[in-house]
Amino acid sequence: MANRFPPAPPVGTPMLATRPSADARAMLALRRSVGKQFLTEPGPSPSDLDELLTIAARVPDHRKLTPWRFIVFEGDARVEFGKAIAKIHGSNLPDAESQDVLHAAGLPLRAPVMVAVISSPDHTHKTPVWEQELSAGAVCHNLLLAANASGWAGVWLTEWLAFDKQVDAVLGLTEGERVAGYIYLGTATMASLERPRADMSEKVTRWTAPA
Repeated sequence: MANRFPPAPPVGTPMLATRPSADARAMLALRRSVGKQFLTEPGPSPSDLDELLTIAARVPDHRKLTPWRFIVFEGDARVEFGKAIAKIHGSNLPDAESQDVLHAAGLPLRAPVMVAVISSPDHTHKTPVWEQELSAGAVCHNLLLAANASGWAGVWLTEWLAFDKQVDAVLGLTEGERVAGYIYLGTATMASLERPRADMSEKVTRWTAPA
């Protein structure tokens, strides 16, 4: 299959400052995540996903630190990860009902592909960690946009497994790393309904100099 995106140009190539596109504007204006319970096969193939991740990585990144990385869960890897987090969930909640543990085991199976975006900032660098973490967040959103533009639905979730140190150990996270999000990708089984959006009159102010 032909690539869905053009290849990156050689380093140093002059780049257009803007790329006006009515299709891009429409996608941004109408972007909507799908409910986590409404994802099914097919999802992106391994080669499709490699391309999506390459596009996801084209984000603002102060001083070019690439302070993020990806962990991909496909096929049986989702099952094995589900078993691991179910065991952790059971140990965290000794009184948990069996269905709670089974539910935990099924979390990675809600979509054919799951990607953990790992925030991996360099804490010794002069670039503020907060800026590096924001770059990881941009990767999460860019991955959703790239998938959507390619015909796949997706949702960005965290849930308890993004904040559990035992899960971090299973993922092989190093000191200072954390999960920015789990991105679930697949095909939507139904359309998403538009949700309430922010009242921009309450969110936007225009600064003026103090008198």
